[in-house]
Amino acid sequence: MKQYMLSVYMDEGFAPSDEEMQTIFKDVDALNDEIKSEGAWVFAGGLHPPSTATVVQAKDGGVITTDGPFAEAKEQVGGFWVIQATDLDAALAWATKATVACRGAVEVRPFQDDTEDLNP
Repeated sequence: MKQYMLSVYMDEGFAPSDEEMQTIFKDVDALNDEIKSEGAWVFAGGLHPPSTATVVQAKDGGVITTDGPFAEAKEQVGGFWVIQATDLDAALAWATKATVACRGAVEVRPFQDDTEDLNP
């Protein structure tokens, strides 16, 4: 099976109430249990806010370290799943459930695989 990353994008203005956040946690936990029971689970994790990021970048023969996210954007990665699925359609089915559970947009991307050509 191929592995896919399901990246969750959260809008920095998203500020659910404590009650709504508890519902989201419950929904994501239920989805995690379903992914595991179906044998698609590889790894997942939620991330702290973008303000906690540190960027390390090689530039002009040196290395620069800066605070904050690399991308200056309204939406940032808030968490992710790495799953295994038979094909893109199966990964998209998991992403459909993920966007409902976490209330954020989910980007699906396959991992590179030496055995196939992923030219667009």
